[in-house]
Amino acid sequence: MAETNAHSNYDGPPDYRLVGEHGMFPKTTHDEKARFNFLAHLNRHLASRVLPGVKTAYETRIEPNNPAPNHRNQVRKALLKDPLFQHWSAQRRNTMELRQQAGRWVTLRQAEELNERARELTEGDDRLQLDPSVELPSYLSKIDHHCMPGSYHDEIVPGDVTGAANYDCGIFVTTGGGLGRFNDGGGQAVVAWMKENRPDFAPKRILDIGGGLGQNVLPIAQAYPDAEVICLDTGAPVLRYGLARAKLMGVENVRFVQANAEDLSMYPDGYFDWVQSTMFLHETSVKAMPKIMKESHRLLAPGGIVMHVEQPQYDPDMPLYEQAIRDWDAFYNNEPFWTKLHELDLDQWMVDAGFKREELLHGGVAAVVDTELFPEHGTDEVEDYGRKAAWHIIGGEKKAA
Repeated sequence: MAETNAHSNYDGPPDYRLVGEHGMFPKTTHDEKARFNFLAHLNRHLASRVLPGVKTAYETRIEPNNPAPNHRNQVRKALLKDPLFQHWSAQRRNTMELRQQAGRWVTLRQAEELNERARELTEGDDRLQLDPSVELPSYLSKIDHHCMPGSYHDEIVPGDVTGAANYDCGIFVTTGGGLGRFNDGGGQAVVAWMKENRPDFAPKRILDIGGGLGQNVLPIAQAYPDAEVICLDTGAPVLRYGLARAKLMGVENVRFVQANAEDLSMYPDGYFDWVQSTMFLHETSVKAMPKIMKESHRLLAPGGIVMHVEQPQYDPDMPLYEQAIRDWDAFYNNEPFWTKLHELDLDQWMVDAGFKREELLHGGVAAVVDTELFPEHGTDEVEDYGRKAAWHIIGGEKKAA
């Protein structure tokens, strides 16, 4: 299959057998690998073969029969009546639910083994800092994000890591392998951007907000081995799994801390040289965002950088059809803040947090992967809105005094 992936005429996902099975990675049988492969190919089929037809249907039989829309919601409501959109949407939802249940079965049948392995690797290690007093904000506790049962935080038993293991072994399906061998293409992309654009940047302390199980944090820690790196999240299961995973992958300079990014008063002003998030902001809320932005600015040392990596914002140059399709995750994939976040003026929010407009930075990154085995999404012509491993950067540099 690896030879097939390298063939210029093949544009599908890589074989699931190519994923990186580090020491915490759940074991999968032949049939489970086949199921993940099937779902990844179905996702690719929907994006490359069915979704273009939805656009054609919109342009030829929906748009001509509807008054000129002035908002994406009008486009979405018109699409809802079309059978091809209905088919694409139903199948896309099905692939997500099936992906979650497939991963859930893989992890639940070996839950005791996974939990015990994580306990052995993390017990007594001060790089895991859990705080049972941390209250989950409602925007996390009330949502099974992207249909993941229990989201990032539920524990079936004390010391549970099965939700994190499910995420780790199943995200291949959602992205079609676009995040690479160890699902760290986002972190690799951020490092590549930093090395190209700030080659002399030498941070001593790095904070990754909403880092989950740390798959995107480890490339940063590896690229800056002399830095103290903190992966912060509210979910204890992902943090346990994250430290165990990091240790088994030989990354020793990451601390996994349970905290709410809205209040990081345990750290003094200017403590971090780099504050980072990757596809995290869309899982917060309108009330939380100003607090997170202000904390990010407060914690940043002079000369430091804040970088938030997200899907692109809706702006006047983005067609209403594209906005409506991108909104799909908000309505049908348990991402309620998705639509609101992507219409906000994030530049203004950064200014309100304390940055000057001349300090703002923007850019674009795409997942960095082994392209002999995995697809390069930065140049992929197939646009699976909300899934493509290519993102925008909104950030700021706090000028040194």
